Amino acid sequence: MELLREVDGVYHKKMMGEYILYCGPIIFGGIYDNRFLVKKTEYSSSLRLKEAIPYPGAKPMLQMDSEDPDVVKEIVDTIVKELSK
Repeated sequence: MELLREVDGVYHKKMMGEYILYCGPIIFGGIYDNRFLVKKTEYSSSLRLKEAIPYPGAKPMLQMDSEDPDVVKEIVDTIVKELSK
């Protein structure tokens, strides 16, 4: 959550031992097995992030690799805009 401190409106909910990440009403990612994963969108797919499965049977997501809160903010803001369309 420290990486997300710059993103307005972000919060999390604990679910089955993991954390689902929201920005307002939109789910954009989660913390699964200590990995910060985001949903695939046109933008996030263009970043060439490593694909990861959050849990067995789930759709693939993308693993964030940046430790820079400003970079994370830009990425999350753009993903949320795409998902809100």
